[in-house]
Amino acid sequence: MTDTASSRETPQTPPSKLRKVIAASMAGTVVEWYDFFIYGTAATLVFGKVFFPNTGTELDGIIAALLTYAVGFAARPLGGLVFGHFGDKLGRKRLLQVSLLIIGISTFCIGLLPTYAQVGVLAPVLLVVLRFAQGFALGGEWGGAVLLVSEHGTAERRGLWASFPQAAVPAGNMLATIVLTTLVAVMDEASFLAWGWRVAFLASAVLVIIGYYIRTHIEDAPIFKSAVAKAASEAEHRSPIAQVFRERPRQVFTAMGLRVAENIQYYMVVTFSITYLKVEVKADTERILLLMLVAHFIHLFAVPAMGALSDRIGRRPVIAVGVAGMAVWGAVAWSILDTDEALPIIAILTAGLVVHALMYGPQAAFMSEMFPTRMRYTGISMGYQVTSIFAGSLAPIIAAALLSSYGTGAIFLYMLIAVAISGVALLMARETRGVDLTIVDAQRVGVMS
Repeated sequence: MTDTASSRETPQTPPSKLRKVIAASMAGTVVEWYDFFIYGTAATLVFGKVFFPNTGTELDGIIAALLTYAVGFAARPLGGLVFGHFGDKLGRKRLLQVSLLIIGISTFCIGLLPTYAQVGVLAPVLLVVLRFAQGFALGGEWGGAVLLVSEHGTAERRGLWASFPQAAVPAGNMLATIVLTTLVAVMDEASFLAWGWRVAFLASAVLVIIGYYIRTHIEDAPIFKSAVAKAASEAEHRSPIAQVFRERPRQVFTAMGLRVAENIQYYMVVTFSITYLKVEVKADTERILLLMLVAHFIHLFAVPAMGALSDRIGRRPVIAVGVAGMAVWGAVAWSILDTDEALPIIAILTAGLVVHALMYGPQAAFMSEMFPTRMRYTGISMGYQVTSIFAGSLAPIIAAALLSSYGTGAIFLYMLIAVAISGVALLMARETRGVDLTIVDAQRVGVMS
């Protein structure tokens, strides 16, 4: 290596510009997660009755609705590949604007769908198509949003800066929960099932317009522009997808493994817990949403807190505590939910999301530091999104099926398997705290594989 120290240093972004970049990444990401989670909550509370009324028991209808929920997860890796490829070639900003429009339009159209009673099987078919579009767009959103911040931020505080787009997940979920809670509170159940749920989907149009406007006022990071210029000068035409699997296969599979426990933990808390409280405990819908709202609020601050902690003690130790915490949470959660008491339920839901924050807060920086700029969007999208097919998408479905057939003990064993997978991946991972991204760019094939 002949690089000088100055050439190896990542260009500094002024604080005022960095704050604008963080706001732009979060503005769009909050909207997209709002859209995604409004679907997940509606799948549990509404869609089983509106689109799958002839499936037998209430739990069967919910499982059928959750299968359409899983379609969005199946589409995410495809979206990650497409958006990652063009995002590494054309820029993060452009692709983020496209993803926001796609998910916004598809969510708005879900609010206009006819029901099964009106058009029969065509209703769930259209629901699946729009759900696929949601997932495809979200598959490209996450990578671009976290890279927009990671590549502008400094190495010393990248864990904190990159965690802000991560915090958009609880922010979007909070917004979705607030909207649904308000709708449930101001109308009776018949009206909510007939038309009230549609308001939450249609309202997303306003959020999309705001998010799109904010994203027009930011630019890609200097390190990305330099990588594009370097690739052009060297006539680099290889696909980022091919480069990722040729040069960084270890990092891709490590990232996938790390995602398993985190992804399952999140959807066990925010999706399956609602199902459990509604079907097993017979809790009131409005009360469930209010209790969940408290947990989301604490989660919103826990995510960046854990990202900042990873800047101090490392990415691996923080994630390790979260992985271990998932095993503890899975052992006690269901008996506490069975109490149907507000304070214990709030405590266990909040604890579950704090456990998730330990794994999720450092994740964006950790994955960003695994891949060079020329393939970073593709690499982190593959590592992040592929796991969602068999982890987050299936977690509430598998848990509901296990509950129906074997009880909560089987759910705990399922969560232990996830803990084991992510534990192995964490042992394989190499600490990246404080690494300069230009150093990662300078490393060639085989150095980190």
